[in-house]
Amino acid sequence: MSLADKLFIENCRLIIDNGFDQTGEKVRPHWEDGTPAYTKKYFGIVNRYDLSQEFPILTIRPINFRAAIDEILWIWQKKSNNINDLNSKIWNQWAREDSTIGKAYGYQMQLKHKYKEGMFDQVDRVLFDLKNNPSSRRILTSMYNFADLHDMALYPCAYSMTFNVTGNKLNAILNQRSQDMLVANNWNVIQYSVLIHMFAQVSGLVAGEFIHVISDAHIYDRHIPIVEELLKQEIYAPPVFKVNQSIDNFYDFTVDDFKLENYEHGPAVTKIPVAI
Repeated sequence: MSLADKLFIENCRLIIDNGFDQTGEKVRPHWEDGTPAYTKKYFGIVNRYDLSQEFPILTIRPINFRAAIDEILWIWQKKSNNINDLNSKIWNQWAREDSTIGKAYGYQMQLKHKYKEGMFDQVDRVLFDLKNNPSSRRILTSMYNFADLHDMALYPCAYSMTFNVTGNKLNAILNQRSQDMLVANNWNVIQYSVLIHMFAQVSGLVAGEFIHVISDAHIYDRHIPIVEELLKQEIYAPPVFKVNQSIDNFYDFTVDDFKLENYEHGPAVTKIPVAI
């Protein structure tokens, strides 16, 4: 059984069966027809994935592996906030007239900061420390820049990564303030699992444990029937994850350098309404 499926099913059952129902509260999200988008929510979910054992992608439904990687490269490698640098249209509804999403995500990753060793952006600082200070307990990033929140099209959901080297393994914690379980949960798990593999490979390490901390894990009211049907689907064995081992520079990775072998999965979930 895939661990990703097991945890996803457990999380969704926890939210549906024991979560807090927001119906009737004042909420920011809404559906396209203007109706408030209420959720069932559960505070404080922590999932642990051992990336040395399996790649955590759902098998009860297919996940667009390439598009997920393309977005994480857009943020962490291209350090872009321009939707024209992204091959999918997932950010189009938040784009401004200048085609950017404001000072969010990739914009924050390209800002340079002064350290004792010189000027680094957050990505380059992680790369520097993994090679030069692997025992450091200060290898982390944050996109939640309070000074720029007013100029972000959307406040970052997955906002902070903390990296920790134990022996030859690179472990990491992703902190997420908010998680739409149906639309984004496994999408983010895939992305940050790939990111850990990338940082590990170019730093002479191997991917270890990935801990995903979700503050507000929720399922929208119009998603609950969809999730209930999804949880009934057959679970398959996890696929084999492959990375191009010739890459030793973080900025040389492309979507084509990542493959899944023997990825069996259930039927796709289509026409999911998205709260905005």
